[in-house]
Amino acid sequence: MPPTLTSKANPRFRDLLDRLRPGGAKRTATVLLGEKLITAWLEARDTPAGQRLRPSLWLRLETAEPHPQEATLGLETLVLGEALMRELADAGSPPEHALVMDLATGPIGPLAQRVLGAWGIQDPGNLGAVLRSAAAFGFQEVLLGPGCADPFHPKALRGSMGAAFLLPLRRVAGMVPDGGHWYALDGGPGARPLAEADLREPLRLWVGNEGHGWADLSLPAGVQRLAIPIQGVESLNAAVAAGIACFEAARRGW
Repeated sequence: MPPTLTSKANPRFRDLLDRLRPGGAKRTATVLLGEKLITAWLEARDTPAGQRLRPSLWLRLETAEPHPQEATLGLETLVLGEALMRELADAGSPPEHALVMDLATGPIGPLAQRVLGAWGIQDPGNLGAVLRSAAAFGFQEVLLGPGCADPFHPKALRGSMGAAFLLPLRRVAGMVPDGGHWYALDGGPGARPLAEADLREPLRLWVGNEGHGWADLSLPAGVQRLAIPIQGVESLNAAVAAGIACFEAARRGW
């Protein structure tokens, strides 16, 4: 029988929390909370992005039945009491199953042909939604600029609904135009309307911070500002803007 942990003071549980606590570039492990995310990874595990995550420990809620994949993956299982699983999940309803994953390093080398960049997206849920749009509309890679949330934070993973297992994700310190079409979504003066932009590959499309966009950054030469026409509101949510621009790029290629 797998060991059952019920006390938050249990050394194994404390070690698990310590292992999952680092974020961003310091993160070496994450946890997939719930059967939907576990299934999404299983379906993507043979892709290059899916192979970045390696399962290391199965977690089962004390009242749950064993999951078929526990035996299939051949992992050690820990059974957690409800209070422990709730604290791990940081959610109102604890999942019946969770899967702890080790993270390998991100991709290196030339960028893909169709890339979406996120710069300073601070909310993990927003970042997850950005990843979903990128995956849904055929983008092949996502770049994470300075100040960007952790794509492997549990809230970001929930928001991405598995997109984090489909797309290579790499952190970058800045924009280094490589001859492709580089755009920063920005509705300010001088921005080119989305309808007039050349969205052919190689395409590097960036969305900025939720609150102030690109106000604190001087964009490098070769990066054009790109506007989505709107009426009646000051601006769009960053994830919504990314979704619209990704759709438009995909539509032109269909």
